[in-house]
Amino acid sequence: MRIVAALGGNALLQRGQRPDADVQEANVRRAIAALAPLADEHELVITHGNGPQVGVLALQSASDPRLTSPYPFDVLGAQTQGMIGYWLLQALQNEIPRQPVAAIINQTLVEANDPAFDNPTKFVGETYDEQTAHKLAAERGWQVRQDGDSWRRVVGSPRPQRIVETRLIRLLLESGAIVICAGGGGVPVVRDEVGELRGVEAVVDKDLASSVLAEALDADVLMVLTDVPAVMKDFGTPNQAPIHRETPPGLREVTYAAGSMGPKVEAACRFVEVTGGMAAIGSLDEASAILDGKSGTIVTTTGRYRD
Repeated sequence: MRIVAALGGNALLQRGQRPDADVQEANVRRAIAALAPLADEHELVITHGNGPQVGVLALQSASDPRLTSPYPFDVLGAQTQGMIGYWLLQALQNEIPRQPVAAIINQTLVEANDPAFDNPTKFVGETYDEQTAHKLAAERGWQVRQDGDSWRRVVGSPRPQRIVETRLIRLLLESGAIVICAGGGGVPVVRDEVGELRGVEAVVDKDLASSVLAEALDADVLMVLTDVPAVMKDFGTPNQAPIHRETPPGLREVTYAAGSMGPKVEAACRFVEVTGGMAAIGSLDEASAILDGKSGTIVTTTGRYRD
């Protein structure tokens, strides 16, 4: 099968961990150990988040007195693709020495008039208490929102329309390579009035971009891998319960947080509706069990999978 596996931010940096390089490299090795069995039997494309990493680089850039202005988010996104791609590439080469691996920097086309530019919802950077978050927002011109028990910076997250380098990714995949791409959802770009691409100040949702890419690659499976075992109904209440099998309409009946589980559910539902394939949301450590139908939330047109 052809699988697109979207790694959540926990694959690199778990909540509460310091964003040190050695911490993230250790997490990457754990992630690759979970994904390696899939690459042994299937074609594999790996995408990944970059929220904590792009936030760290943005803070460094904003604090650098040598710069006239901070680096824009499209440039920071490209930087994180290179950094995280390198970690994933090296871990894969060490885990599966004879398997060719390619990590690429790519762009994601968005619409210039997307309303998301005026309504920031995408979390980036580290977590803060409410007082510190509002203080930083006032000092740096940020917008901040509550994320669970903490507060984080938010930026615009326009809807992805197409991964610009889709043909290249397909060629690499068909040549037998594992492909690492669409990091952080890809560098957001628009076409100007003469048809040329230019970067924009935004961050594309990784899960939605992965869904768009999986559709374009004719993937059989989209796996959204995170730090929870399954999508939960009545999350955070005494009636909380995992959803194991569902259809897109059934999954959409549940309400989810816009900045966290919401995009994951939308990505999974869209992929199933457009392709008729299988999508899943679940724990990274359970990737093989999810594919076998033994873990996670499995989404199909019928609500059944290997039953």
